[in-house]
Parts: sequence; C-alpha cells; structure tokens
Amino acid sequence: MPRLFTGLEIPSDIGFALSLKRGGLNGARWIEPENYHITLRFIGDVDNKTANEVVDNLDYLSESLRFPIKLTHLGTFGGDKPRALYAGVEPSEALNRLQAAHERMLQRAGLPPDGRKFVPHVSLARLRGTAAEDVARFIAEAGRFEPLSFSVARFALFSSRDSVGGGPYVVEETYPLAA
Repeated sequence: MPRLFTGLEIPSDIGFALSLKRGGLNGARWIEPENYHITLRFIGDVDNKTANEVVDNLDYLSESLRFPIKLTHLGTFGGDKPRALYAGVEPSEALNRLQAAHERMLQRAGLPPDGRKFVPHVSLARLRGTAAEDVARFIAEAGRFEPLSFSVARFALFSSRDSVGGGPYVVEETYPLAA
C-alpha cells in the first residue's frame, strides 16, 4: 500500500538557500533539501484502488491558477517540547483555496477529513530531545530570515516509505496549474 500526500515542490535554488540554515542544533535530524516540500494534504496509507482514484481526481484541480509563495520565517511545532523546525509560509489566499480544494476532493473520494489545521511550512529538521530554549537560541542566532519567493506552477502527488519522517519522497504525478 502506498503512503501518499499532495504538496508543492520547492525549487532547487530555494532549497539550497534553506539548507544553509542546517547545523548547530542538538537533537536535530536535518531533512535533505531534495525532500523539502509544502504539504497540502496528507492522505496516508491507501490501497491501490484508492490511490488510482486519487490520481484521477487530482486532474480536476489543475484548473487552479498559478500563484506566488513567500517563505518568511523560522518556527517550530511542539511548544515546550519542540518536534520540528520549519520555514513558515506567508499567508496566501490562493494557497488556502488550493489546499481546501484538495481536502474537498479527497473527502469525496471517501477519505476521512484531515483533523489538523492547515499550517503551510517547509520542514527543515525533526527534533528529538531538543530543549525549547535551545531552539529559541538557534532561531535568534540564525539572524534575520531573508524572505524566499517562488511561483507555484504545479502541485504533486508524493509517496513515501513508512519511516520516522524526512523522506525520501518520490513524486508520483504532477499536475500543472493554469497560467
């Protein structure tokens, strides 16, 4: 059974710029730049029939228009027990519409709703046993985050193997957005 999710690929130049943030944080397992992405909707482990339906139904979402994305800051998930370091995405109505369309389409395909709030981001590291104070110091010492922008011309269906996170991810299909 494939483990699937939809998302946005990160251009290699943006990935390189993000990779320069790597290092110097105890307990961090850094994600390789080729595995950077923005998740739109986690699908999970599905049978081949459901996977084929998802592939077919995603074609209908390519009518969405292209739009810009801007990465603006470093942040963490997990509060007092940080579990991930990420680059945050500036709020975007176009991105929210695309993500909501994925959610609706996948529910129509019979998948349960995603119970998590959509917080667009690029995961940079998984954290284990890292103190919140150490993460705060790392972010402060990283200096000013220069915004990174790119245009979204397509979204992708990714697969991953069952692991503790961070890849490797495989692009199974891509879906161009309208110009």
